[in-house]
Amino acid sequence: MGLLSGKTLLITGVLTNASIAFHVARVAQEQGAEVVLTAYPRLSLVQRLAKRLPRLAPVIELDVTDAGQLASLAERVGEHTGHLDGVLHSIGFAPPAALGGGFLTAPWPDVATTFHASTYSLQALARATMPLLSDSGGSIVGLDFDASAAWPEYDWMGVAKAGLESCTRYLAAYLGAQGIRVNLVAAGPLRTMAARNISQQGEGTEEFDRLWHRRAPLGWDSGNAEPVARACVALFSDWFPATTGEILHVDGGAHAVG
Repeated sequence: MGLLSGKTLLITGVLTNASIAFHVARVAQEQGAEVVLTAYPRLSLVQRLAKRLPRLAPVIELDVTDAGQLASLAERVGEHTGHLDGVLHSIGFAPPAALGGGFLTAPWPDVATTFHASTYSLQALARATMPLLSDSGGSIVGLDFDASAAWPEYDWMGVAKAGLESCTRYLAAYLGAQGIRVNLVAAGPLRTMAARNISQQGEGTEEFDRLWHRRAPLGWDSGNAEPVARACVALFSDWFPATTGEILHVDGGAHAVG
């Protein structure tokens, strides 16, 4: 019996086999869960990645900024499962102008796109999956990066993450009566496609990783997503029945020291 035996999860955000979402799906399956993946913008790519999981997972298309796709999400997920016990929000996007030092020059349309895809999408995804979550409660887990500080080149994505943290607290307040828990996992820096897209020049990433490793009391391996995936799986499990509106830091302890 695994930690998630009998549970079914909807996992968003698989882009490569280095994606945090891919590792969450893998660990969840190893712990007994059934998994449904979403894909955007390349359905065929995620279908190929699904074959690299311990068990083949169905894949459905989902653009979280598309109202029509959100409206039909519960029905389309329902073709594969009659209920959901958990949803992973692993979604974030910012146009290049909103990152890489462009904070003072980013135009509103680019900032609005960042907030729509990275912040509002948590509420939109929760609302779209509620018909499948409401009968059994459930757990919504989002991926965060510490928004308590201004990070080099993170710019409007950092502001969007601050909004994501606030959105989590409001969702926890509104959905608690239905038994739905909403929490975030704030990961340390990992070598994902999203991380590579932050810097327009692609410079400074390795130095940032080294600094984080030295700062973190437990150290930090930016090439290992396993600790973050395990934390997400733990929040999906029944071992946190009274935890909601929380930000669980999985960053080697870097957030706790000066």
